[in-house]
Amino acid sequence: MKNLARHLALALALVLFLEGPVLATCGGGGGGGVGGVSPSGGQEAVATYQVPWKVVTAEAPKPEGLLIAYWFPTSPEQARSSDLQGSRVLTLGDARCVTPALVPADLTALRSQYQLADGVAAVVVVSAADGVEVGRVAAPAGKALGRSEVEKVVNAAINAREKAIDQQLDGASAKEKAGDKEGAIALYKQVYEQRCFAPRPAKKAAKALKKLGQAVSEDASLDLPLPDLRAKTETRIARALADGLRAENELRLADAERHYQAARKIDLADPVPLRYLGELERHHTGEWERAKATFEKLLSLRADALSRAVALHGLGKMTIHGGEFKKGLGLFEESVRTFRNLAVFWNSEGDPQKAYGYTQQALALDPDDRYNQIFGATFMIHFGDKTEAARIARANEDVLAASYNLAAIWAQLGDRDKALALLKRHFYEYEQNDKVRAKEMEEARVDIVFASLKDDPAFRELIKLADHETVGGR
Repeated sequence: MKNLARHLALALALVLFLEGPVLATCGGGGGGGVGGVSPSGGQEAVATYQVPWKVVTAEAPKPEGLLIAYWFPTSPEQARSSDLQGSRVLTLGDARCVTPALVPADLTALRSQYQLADGVAAVVVVSAADGVEVGRVAAPAGKALGRSEVEKVVNAAINAREKAIDQQLDGASAKEKAGDKEGAIALYKQVYEQRCFAPRPAKKAAKALKKLGQAVSEDASLDLPLPDLRAKTETRIARALADGLRAENELRLADAERHYQAARKIDLADPVPLRYLGELERHHTGEWERAKATFEKLLSLRADALSRAVALHGLGKMTIHGGEFKKGLGLFEESVRTFRNLAVFWNSEGDPQKAYGYTQQALALDPDDRYNQIFGATFMIHFGDKTEAARIARANEDVLAASYNLAAIWAQLGDRDKALALLKRHFYEYEQNDKVRAKEMEEARVDIVFASLKDDPAFRELIKLADHETVGGR
């Protein structure tokens, strides 16, 4: 059951050639526990804090952020296996405008800007928003770039920036006391503009600006706490999450919840334990009211892009199941904007051409990933590649977590018996909760890929737990 998380499919496969195992969809794009993503192996923090890397492209060469950690891997293979896939410092920094940005090898302009030799060694360069380098770390030739070394450089840049902002605030206060109103206002505004990074000084600056007759926008995030980034806190929280993840993969759901709750209590400002807990409640235990409250609490914190996307996706899924299709689709769209991949979304909108295009991108970026192959095969049939779709389905029939999509392939190919057998496997071997099982049956009933089975008595018997009304009136 280790691959339980692949349920989120391409909804999280944006990270071009980088992103590790992400799942095939179920029921047209459902989630599937374990925090909404598939865990990588290795150290506990690596396995549980997946960094939401933003990929730099020629069309978007400058990521937004007050500090940007540019990662220059030597190859896609090296990037996929790197410890930099997971880091609590980089993950939580994302919500403070410390942007993790991955630079593909073909973007030579950035390499030239930071005077990097092509492909010699992996490098991380930390830059201010204006492009000025404030730190870097390079791997020894032929060796991997260590996560701890990168985190030290990033933390040093964060500490230096915090000190500089405090100095700006002190300077503004000094100018105010000396009667230099305009000079004080200019410095206070500089501090306030950095509120994403340093909310406490920004709150003081906002108060001072109002006192000086300067209106500033209200920003509730100024009162939000910052996560505790001390090493001892990371050790405790990552261990609790890893214990919860193991329990969830072994379907020891009560133990998983206990560990996730323990991780949550260690640092109430950390959104990641809420992501794991919310997905457990939504997908495995079927406690949707609790899951909604958990996800809403997550969204009220300073949350990284991945955690926000999973929460919005989960809320959208439950909203659609609750009969509010348009509202749920809006949440899906927001999730997509937060962590971009549109394949599932465009499929739900009835535009297979767009969906297939995004699927082909994911396949090109990681062609050996079985879940990418299976998901892609569900679209191949529409464009006439039935032989290849059938080959992929046969080669991957052992993948339990992909049973729904495998059934979709065979239903479209006209093999009723295989489709029904795989749907039965999905509903009664993969799914573990009756409430979720019933909703997945409800989705199958209105899923266009099973149109050929709609009036089949065996199919109707198989989905008999479904609610009587179709999803969102569709």
